[in-house]
Amino acid sequence: MGRGYKDLEVWKKAKDLAVKIYKQAGTGKIAKDYGLREQLQRSSVSIASNIAEGEGRESSKESIRFFYISMGSLAELETQLQIAFEIGLLEESVFKQIEKDCASVGKMTRGLINYRK
Repeated sequence: MGRGYKDLEVWKKAKDLAVKIYKQAGTGKIAKDYGLREQLQRSSVSIASNIAEGEGRESSKESIRFFYISMGSLAELETQLQIAFEIGLLEESVFKQIEKDCASVGKMTRGLINYRK
């Protein structure tokens, strides 16, 4: 397997995304919606965590499984962000920037999956 997860650019971007979500979720209208705020935080942390766990596995098959779980968490986060935006808990500019970050993490994760196959 080689390098540790901290060397993966996709892990760094996913971790930064989780930090951004935590900071955003602690401010404004969304901070008052405990349920959605918690879901956003959990799904964002799951993305980076599953990339790290996958990188720590012994086989590519195991690694890929966790990378796919990360993609599922990313889809979950994107859904929650869309809902938060549509119900007025996120400003459009914030939503658009996080949406771009999600797209970048998704593209990189798909690339990692393809590389490991």
